[in-house]
Amino acid sequence: MCMSASLKELAEAAGLLLEWENSDGEPCQLSEQVQCTLLEILGYSTANESATEEGLQRLQRLHAPQHPAEWPPLITAECDAPIALPSPLPPGTTFTLQLEQGAATEGYLDGDGALPSITALGYHQLQIADAELTIAVAPRQCYSLSDASGEASPKRWGLAAQLYALRRPGDGGIGDTLALEQCIRQAAKQGADALAISPTHAMFSAAPERYSPYSPSTRLLYNVLYSAAETLLGEACVQEAQARNGLQAELRRLEADDLLDWPEAASAKLSWLRYLYDDFMAREDKDAQALREQMQAFRREGGELLEDHCRFEALQREIGPGDWREWPEDLRDPASPKLAHFAETRSDEIGFHVFLQWITADGLARAQRVARESGMAIGLIADLAVGADAGGSQTWSRQTDMLEGVSIGAPPDLFNAHGQDWGLAAFSPDGLKRSGFRSFIDMLRSAFAHAGGVRIDHILGLMRLWLIPRGAPPTEGGYLRYPLDDMLRLVALESWRHRGIVIGEDLGTVAPGFREKLTEHGILGMQVLWFEQYEAHHYLAASDWNPNAMATSSTHDLPTVAGWWAGRDIVWRSRLGLLKETQSAESEQLARRQERAKLAATLGLLGVKPTTETLEAADIPASQVLNACARHLAATPAPLLLLPVEDALGLEEQANLPNTVDEHPNWCRRWSSDATDLLSSDEVRQRLALIARARNTASQNETSPSSLSGRTTHE
Repeated sequence: MCMSASLKELAEAAGLLLEWENSDGEPCQLSEQVQCTLLEILGYSTANESATEEGLQRLQRLHAPQHPAEWPPLITAECDAPIALPSPLPPGTTFTLQLEQGAATEGYLDGDGALPSITALGYHQLQIADAELTIAVAPRQCYSLSDASGEASPKRWGLAAQLYALRRPGDGGIGDTLALEQCIRQAAKQGADALAISPTHAMFSAAPERYSPYSPSTRLLYNVLYSAAETLLGEACVQEAQARNGLQAELRRLEADDLLDWPEAASAKLSWLRYLYDDFMAREDKDAQALREQMQAFRREGGELLEDHCRFEALQREIGPGDWREWPEDLRDPASPKLAHFAETRSDEIGFHVFLQWITADGLARAQRVARESGMAIGLIADLAVGADAGGSQTWSRQTDMLEGVSIGAPPDLFNAHGQDWGLAAFSPDGLKRSGFRSFIDMLRSAFAHAGGVRIDHILGLMRLWLIPRGAPPTEGGYLRYPLDDMLRLVALESWRHRGIVIGEDLGTVAPGFREKLTEHGILGMQVLWFEQYEAHHYLAASDWNPNAMATSSTHDLPTVAGWWAGRDIVWRSRLGLLKETQSAESEQLARRQERAKLAATLGLLGVKPTTETLEAADIPASQVLNACARHLAATPAPLLLLPVEDALGLEEQANLPNTVDEHPNWCRRWSSDATDLLSSDEVRQRLALIARARNTASQNETSPSSLSGRTTHE
C-alpha cells in the first residue's frame, strides 16, 4: 500500500509530474493511485516505507553519483561553456581529453572543479580519476535555415508529401524513392526549397497489414517497401524478376487503384524482390561484384543495429508476425546463443533483409542528392515519429532503453475529451542515461542521414510524455519528465553534423516556456492555419504569425483546405460517430458556415460584404480560397512555409482521420497523376507561383547576409 508521507518524494524523484495545466489552462493533479501504478512500472516499489526508501536511495545514486565509477557513460555540454562533472572532484585534478577530431590534450579542473570549456563540437573521450566517459559538446543552436540559405531572414517554401501517395509507371502500387526523385525535380522547377515527406521508418515485412507510418517497428532503419531497385540494378533486372514471378499483371492492377492495398502490394513487391536478390547474389559479372561490395560495406557500417533488425525480420518470417514478447524465451534476447544459431542457419534470409535496407537507404540518399542538385536549399525533410510499436524491432533489440508496461498518448484536450492512447513504446529516461543515449542518437542519425531537415513529431515528448499503464484508459495516465537539456543538445549536435534544420511539432498541451526553449535552440515550431486565431476566434493576420515557426495550411491529421471549406471532415465524423455528445452534423455545419466567414474575412475574400457572418461553401469557389490561403501563408514572417501537396492540388480528402483504424482509408489515398505531372496543371502552377513570388519578394526586402552580426557558425 502506498505511503503518502514519502510517496510524493519518490514520485518527484522518479520524474513524475504531480501537477500540470491542461489545454484549458486549468490545474491538474496526479492521483496517488496513478502515482503508485506508474512507479511500479518504472521499477520502484511502493509496497511499504522501506521499499519507498530503497527506491529513493537508488534514484539519488543515479542522479547524484558520489564516485566517478558511478558516472553515466555520456554527458552533454554546450561549446564555450565550463562543464560540470556528474559529481565533484578537487580543483586541479588532472584529466586527458581525446577529441573526436583526433587531437589529445591534458589539463586540470578549474577552481570550481569544472572541466574547462571545449570549443570543438563532437563526441570526445574524457579520462579522469580512473573514470572514462564521453562528452557530447553541442552548439547552442541547431543548424538553421539561415545557415542553409545564407540569408539573415530567409523566406523559403516547400511542399509536404505522403510518400506512398506518389505514382510512377512500374511502382507496383506503392510510391517509392524513384517517384520521390521525380516529384523533387518538379517542385524544384517551381522554386521549392524543400519537400517534407511522411515517415520512412521500418515496418513489419511479415505483417504488411500494419502500415501506419507513425507506428513503425523501429525508427532506426527504413521502410523497404519504398525501395526502387531500378536505381541500383537497372529496370531490365527488375522487369525480369517480376516476369519470372508472374506478377506483372497483378502489379499493373495495383498501380491503377485509387487506394493503396498495403497487404497485397507489399506481398507482391517482397515476392519479386526476393527473385531479384537471388539473381543478384548469383551473378558473377564485375558490376554485380562491385555492387555486392557496396552492400557489404553498408552492412559493416550498419553494425549491430542493422543485424538485429534483419534478424528480427527473419524471425518474424520463421515463427510468425506476432509480438516478440510472446516468442519462446530464448529468442526474446538478441544476444542469446539460440539467436546466434538462428542467424547462422538463416544467413540467406537475413542477407535478403540487409539487401532491402541497402537499396532503400541508397534510394533516399539519391533523392536528397537530386534535391540539392536541383537547387533546393534544404531538400528532403524527414519525419521522425514519436515512438515505435511495443512489439517491434526497436523494443526487442534495445530493451533496456525502453519502458515496458506503458504506452504513449495524450491527456484529454479540446479535440479529444477522453485523451488518446497511441499504443507506442516510450524511451526509459534512466535507460537512456545508462546507455549513453545510444538509441536516441542512432534515431537522430537515421533521420538526418538522407535529409536536409527533420520534423520531430510531438517534440513535446523531449520534455515530458503522457504515459498510460497497459490496459488503463488515457485519463488514468500521467506525465513523465525526460532529460530535455541533454536531448536538445544532442539534437543540435546531430543537426550540425548532418547540416540539417529541425522542426518541432509543438501542437497540443504545451508546457509554459517550452516554445521559448525551442527558439533558444534554433528549432522551428509549427503553426497551422486552423489554429492561428485570436481568443475571439478571428483568424490571425499574416503579419501576426510567429517568425520562429514553420507555417502550413494543414497537417496529415487535419482536413485539407478544400475539404474543410466543403465540410467534408464533418461528413466523415458524423458518418463514423466521432462527434461529441453535444454535437450534431447540423450544429457542426452551422459552426462551419460561421468559420468560413471568419476565414474569408481574414483572407480578404468578402469584397463588399466584409461583415458577412456566415458563408456556404458554394459562395466562394474552393480554388479562390486555396489561392488566398497560399498568399496568406506566403505573407507571414515564417522563415519556412510548407504547403501540403493536397492543398496544392485542391483535394478534399485528408490523409488520416484520427480515432479511426479501418473505418476511414488512412494512409491509403494515392494521387491520380504521375509524379512527373503532379504539379503541372495550370491551376497548381499558378498557386505555387503565388507563393514563390511572395516569398522571393519578402526575402529580397530583408537585410543581406553580410549584416548578420554576432552569428556563430560551426564549420
